[in-house]
Amino acid sequence: MQSTGLTFSADGKTATLQMTNVPIIDQPRWPAMDAETTPAFMDFQLVFKSTDEPVKYEDPMRQYRFEGFKAGAQLEATMRVPSIDFTFKTDPLETSKCDFAVMGSEANGKYYEVAKG
Repeated sequence: MQSTGLTFSADGKTATLQMTNVPIIDQPRWPAMDAETTPAFMDFQLVFKSTDEPVKYEDPMRQYRFEGFKAGAQLEATMRVPSIDFTFKTDPLETSKCDFAVMGSEANGKYYEVAKG
């Protein structure tokens, strides 16, 4: 895996979030009320690739607008539970598919203005 962080392609159409050693918890007995938690860690790479198909959601009553493009998303991840020497790895990034993703900009609350035109 590459270094961690969020990177964008030069054309702005691809965003990659790469993170390593993200602390998470494992609860093998969940949803039991007394389920213990065990420290665990995750590495992942999440890639969004924008298409040219525009998307716009706007709700003036809720002061919310999103404008952008439909996108594809792919994820590859590894979870580790060191205390029990357990590791799980998803299928490779190249085989990952999503049902729906979007990339764009959002305005809400005090930053929302009704679009003109």
